Amino acid sequence: MAEKAILFDSSFCTGCHGCQIACKCWNNLPSPTGLNESGFSGTHQNPPDLNGHTRLIMTYNELEGGSKGVMWAFGRRACRHCSDAPCAGICPSGALRKDEETGMVAVERSKCVGCQYCSTACPFDVPRYEASGPLGQVTIVEKCTGCVDRIRQGMAPACVTTCQPGALRFGDREEMLEVARERVEVLKGRGYEDAVLYGENEMGGLHVIYVLKYGVEAHGQVPNPQASPMADLVGIMKPLTAVGAGAAVLGFAAMFGLGVGYKRKKLAYNPETGDTIDVETGEVVKHGDGQDEQSVKEHIFENLPVRKGDGHE
Repeated sequence: MAEKAILFDSSFCTGCHGCQIACKCWNNLPSPTGLNESGFSGTHQNPPDLNGHTRLIMTYNELEGGSKGVMWAFGRRACRHCSDAPCAGICPSGALRKDEETGMVAVERSKCVGCQYCSTACPFDVPRYEASGPLGQVTIVEKCTGCVDRIRQGMAPACVTTCQPGALRFGDREEMLEVARERVEVLKGRGYEDAVLYGENEMGGLHVIYVLKYGVEAHGQVPNPQASPMADLVGIMKPLTAVGAGAAVLGFAAMFGLGVGYKRKKLAYNPETGDTIDVETGEVVKHGDGQDEQSVKEHIFENLPVRKGDGHE
């Protein structure tokens, strides 16, 4: 199977939110029922950002100009599925991994340990976390999976299938790139000089390709994205951590082996004779220099059942 890609053409987008709804329906993601729980944001964008229950949002950026004095620069905010995915490289548990067959960054949430390294490494600030467990004490990664489960069954991602104006397309990555290049040339021929293809080379090549009618920043995309230095640091530390962990395991194993069959003697010092004796056998271990604060008598009585009035505590 050739590597796949989603193509988002902002010049066709009407901001209908259909893709967001399809994403939630297919992935069984809840939506808040309250009215404007985060307050009014002054935009049609809803919710304001990605969160633990929302993997995809459409963004609405207003630009001055056009026949009515304002132009909409619609954007698509979700995982870009980088070829050089720092989130997958930094993930210590394998919860995020590159699906070599499709090129998408797949998610196996059951493996997530909640370290949030991926959130730190991502240049697009995409991974979010969902509180889990009876008390919400566990955080599990939440992000677009690329609908790898659908792709393997010969279907397009859920968001693509619902897009009425045709702003979203899906197919082989090279084919989507070719379509995007042609569309950029059409837009430039119509006077949109800032029109650009985004995702061909960024982060080794994205698997969500963008045609941005008004330029990169106008549509809320990241110019020249770079992996966080944190990703490189953790990459260096992983082998060292593995060596350290291996050494620790060997050390614990050795200690366990040495300790098998070993039973510490219980000793008591007799101040009258100056002898240190084994409480169980009565054998004199050494004479003088007593280290035990309890006498033989005290050791004996501490193991006897105590009754009221015995005079022993």
